[in-house]
Amino acid sequence: MKDIRTFLAEGNPLLFDGAMGTCFAALPGRMEERCEIANLTDPASVAAIHRAYLEAGCRAVKTNTFTAGVDLAGGNETAAERIIEAACRLARECAEPYGAYVFADLGPAPAGGVLSRAENYLMQIDLFLAQGADHFLVETLPSGEGIPELARRLKARCPNAFLIVSFAVAMDGTTREGYAGETLFQRAAALPEIDAVGFNCVSGPRHLLEYIRKLDRRGVRLSVMPNAGYPTVLGRRTVYQGEPAYFGDKLAEIVQAGAQIVGGCCGTTPEHIAKAAEALAKPLQIPAQPRREAIPVSPAPQDNPLAEKLDAGRRVVAVELDPPADDDISFFLDGVQALRNAGADAVTIADCPIGRPRADSSLLACKIKRELGVEPLPHMTCRDRNLNAAKALLLGLSMEGVHNVLLVTGDPIPSENRDEVKSVFNFNSRTLARYVAGLNETVLRTPFRLFGALNLNAKNFTMQLKIAREKEDNGITGFLTQPVLSKEALNNLVLAKQTLRGKILAGIYPVVSYKNACFLNNEIAGMRISSEITARYEGKSREEAEDLAVRISTAIAGEAAPFSDGFYLMTPFKRVPLMVRILEQIQ
Repeated sequence: MKDIRTFLAEGNPLLFDGAMGTCFAALPGRMEERCEIANLTDPASVAAIHRAYLEAGCRAVKTNTFTAGVDLAGGNETAAERIIEAACRLARECAEPYGAYVFADLGPAPAGGVLSRAENYLMQIDLFLAQGADHFLVETLPSGEGIPELARRLKARCPNAFLIVSFAVAMDGTTREGYAGETLFQRAAALPEIDAVGFNCVSGPRHLLEYIRKLDRRGVRLSVMPNAGYPTVLGRRTVYQGEPAYFGDKLAEIVQAGAQIVGGCCGTTPEHIAKAAEALAKPLQIPAQPRREAIPVSPAPQDNPLAEKLDAGRRVVAVELDPPADDDISFFLDGVQALRNAGADAVTIADCPIGRPRADSSLLACKIKRELGVEPLPHMTCRDRNLNAAKALLLGLSMEGVHNVLLVTGDPIPSENRDEVKSVFNFNSRTLARYVAGLNETVLRTPFRLFGALNLNAKNFTMQLKIAREKEDNGITGFLTQPVLSKEALNNLVLAKQTLRGKILAGIYPVVSYKNACFLNNEIAGMRISSEITARYEGKSREEAEDLAVRISTAIAGEAAPFSDGFYLMTPFKRVPLMVRILEQIQ
């Protein structure tokens, strides 16, 4: 068999097979069965799919091992080893009569398991090398985590190995973990151990064609393996209805746009690959140099008074006011006006606090910005929004001149509502920050200033700092903290200021009664009120308790001031006049 680098150097496009998983699921009674297990239980069906693709004209097949990393992540190394051994043998036996290349197929390693992604990939590499594999495809990646380690290990143990790394991007060029595909592409292309870089899955052929045309891919072998269009649901089955002839023509256009390695992902059948082989057999005009589309000049970015004041080193005060639970907005608007008049630099608006529905924080932010000229800081949770909804909301905020957001994972839905209301989580706050930071670089005329939450009352504050540093690495430039109502929280604030790069707004919550203190201590996550402060409220009337709240809040502000860049005040029980008194004391 001709060396693969020689094959590609001769100008031949290398055509891969299609999707083993969706082809196997289409077999009678196999929709719920994991196709990798069929390497052991029904090798004839797996071999039949391999041969169908080879008969269709592909010259590279993937081993049926996409989810072997899941077994490793679950601690079942024996199962992964058996799957990989059987899959390599089947693919090799099928490919040999056709003179086709066999690629060890590695899907994305699960995150958050006992093994790191790098450790997972390294174990897989060793198992494949033990089977004599020398061509590797790492595909459908949502990030580049673990890829440098994988590439170095592979080339150290098998210097002649050929390695393709392929990322999965949506139509907007973003992965499910919030990374910009172009950034991942360039980072992978810069690694000398990687032989080809590209994209597969999630997007259909036309969108990937448009996407690669915009990339700076000079000097990079490009691999593109799109889905057969987009899925639809028929009955209880998810199916792809993209026509094979259309797919084949688009794959030829992808080659004309500069891809040297092509194939199919989800929904692509042997018929799709047969049409692609026909289209690729026709004379193709391959451009000598890829061209990057000119980027239109955008208008100047809008002002961001809150960010500008922070960047100038001036102290800022943001006050949180809960959105209304009904459609009467009069109290909210009056409260915002009063807070602004008392000196608040921004009003923060929670996104359905404690998981209960209230007026949308982003809509309210737009309203007070437009009608009152007040700088809003809406909270944006990962709960209840998928990637599309998050991007749509951010675009709307930017159009309305709202350019500051607090990104939080979000409180869970209360247990009594879970049967009726389901939470949607595509991200946690770190990955959401990374996603928005990517939009800042690629889409938005005026970038968002991204804030995150910091729990000073966490029992394991070292872990909180670790998470906060990860947030900073993903684009967070400032933090709003939980209330400082104990010596431990103040000490943690000092440590945070010494450790973090971002601006810190120290949280101040005026406790309004002894009952309020007990409730917060026992029933609200992230709150910790010292016994000394709690005891001072016992037996106090409402007026006495509010006077005490002003004194305590003012004193805490004074203690926190040297270790913060401003304050984040939280309004209890709509008591705006109380917050005005505190604002007047801490200005």
